Amino acid sequence: MRKVRWGILSTAKIAQKELIPAFLRAANAEVKAIATSGRIEKAKEVAENFDIEKTYDSYEGLLEDAEIEAVYIPLPNHLHKEWVIKAARKGKHILCEKPAALNTEEVLEMKKVCEDEKVLFMEGFMYHFHPQHKRVQEIIESREIGEVRFMRASFSFNLAQKENSIKMNAKGGGSIYDVGCYGIHSIRNILGAEPESLQVHAVKDSDYQVDTDVIAYLMFPDNVRATFDVSFGMARRSEYEVIGTEGRIIVPRAYRPDWFGGDGLVIVEKENVSRTETIQGDQYRNEVESISNVVINGYLPEELEHHFSNTVDNHRVMDACFNSMNTGKIVPVV
Repeated sequence: MRKVRWGILSTAKIAQKELIPAFLRAANAEVKAIATSGRIEKAKEVAENFDIEKTYDSYEGLLEDAEIEAVYIPLPNHLHKEWVIKAARKGKHILCEKPAALNTEEVLEMKKVCEDEKVLFMEGFMYHFHPQHKRVQEIIESREIGEVRFMRASFSFNLAQKENSIKMNAKGGGSIYDVGCYGIHSIRNILGAEPESLQVHAVKDSDYQVDTDVIAYLMFPDNVRATFDVSFGMARRSEYEVIGTEGRIIVPRAYRPDWFGGDGLVIVEKENVSRTETIQGDQYRNEVESISNVVINGYLPEELEHHFSNTVDNHRVMDACFNSMNTGKIVPVV
């Protein structure tokens, strides 16, 4: 089987812990190069650990490598736009960590360049590629829980070490960018609809000036509602539930089933009856193989399982969240 030749821009922790191992598990992808903007010794160390053939002491150097077909970008959020555009202009397909950018305007600029250069772009919402979510959608479509009226999503963890954490960086840090984007994304995609308006309450860290705790209330067409809450100061949670007129679906391992060996759980409750379905999946590998398959087969960008329009719509909601956070008002999603 042909394998897409990938390069990695940076030695970021997520690349080493999650994505490079996923590339190694993937049947249709391989990492051929890794680059750093810092000490080349670090890139060489990572390359040795994962048997990566080439190292570069600059991201530009890797992008000049004609052998590399696609790049994975796990850089800090505020650098995504710059390096997505640079990679696209070098003809590289792109898998970029979420959130794709800092706002919708940046995403639309990135989208135009990728379209002009005819390269694929996919935002790295790895959770989206676990099969438990398709199972949830099947149950909803079967009307087993009746008509959906409400959805709740929660993603939190206790960030004990704030100092020097990229999550607390005033440029692209905070709980909305880090974990709130998951709640927004899952609500939009599971409900299959876009919110019309929303209101956010946030707690900001006085030293770092980023949101550390957020609760949001979203209003959808047909009186459907949703909430999400995220935090850097609560126990670890990664879950959502969908409530209908006749029952509910609980997904307690929604975003990180990999913490449990890839086992996702879908719990369906109706009156006094409950059942639990265990669904296995390798979400990071599925993510890598999904975009690599589109590269290999020369499919169109809209044939990506997660395409640019989904990214644009998610950022529109994020923009509205920041608007409401700053004004304290109910704001439209535009």
